[in-house]
Amino acid sequence: MAEETNQNQAGESAPSTVDKQAPSVAEENAPSRSEPVATSLPTANTPDPKTANPKVNPNAAAPAKEKPDAAAKAPKKEKPPAVEDKPFEEFIQQEYLPALQKAIVAEGVPDVELTFAKQKYPITGFNSAEECWQIIGSWQEGQRQFNVYFPDADIQGKKGFSCNEGKKPSTLESFLIDERKITLDLLVSRLVYRLNGQKWLGRN
Repeated sequence: MAEETNQNQAGESAPSTVDKQAPSVAEENAPSRSEPVATSLPTANTPDPKTANPKVNPNAAAPAKEKPDAAAKAPKKEKPPAVEDKPFEEFIQQEYLPALQKAIVAEGVPDVELTFAKQKYPITGFNSAEECWQIIGSWQEGQRQFNVYFPDADIQGKKGFSCNEGKKPSTLESFLIDERKITLDLLVSRLVYRLNGQKWLGRN
C-alpha cells in the first residue's frame, strides 16, 4: 500500500512531458506577432496599380503633329492684268493691230495694211457725224477696204463695221453687239469671219 501511494504522488507531482513539448493546433496556425497582418480588402486611398502605373507600348505610334497650312502661309500670286484692261488707244496699237495683221496674213492676204486713226465716217450720208476712232484695213492697192468703228473709244462700247471695193461704203453695220464681254481673240476672230463672208480672203 505504501508503494502505491508513493507512485500516485509521484504521478501527480511530475509534469506532463506531452504538455510541454507538443503545442496545440491553434498555436501553430496563429500568426506571429512580429509579422504584419495583411488585410483582405484594399483601403480607399490605395491606387489601382493598373491605372497608377500604365504600361507604355514602345511600338505605339506617336500622335501626329498638325502640319502648318502651306497654302495659308504662301502669299497668293496676283494674276497679271488682262490686255483688255489696258487704255483704249494702248490696247488697239499694242495688242489688236498686231494680232489682226497676223490673222489676216495667215488667211492669204500678205499685202494688208492696217492703220488706226480718229476721223470722220467714210460713209455716204455721215458727213455731219462726229469723228471717231477707226481701224482702217486695205489691200490690193486700196481696192478692198474695211473700217471698224469705236465711237465710244472703248472696246466694250458700241462698235460698227463697213467695207467697200473702190468706192465709198453706203451701209454702217453693227459689230459685236450681242457679246457681254469683248476680248482680243473675239475682236480678231469675228472680223476675220466677216471678211471671209465678204469673199475677200485669199482662200476664197
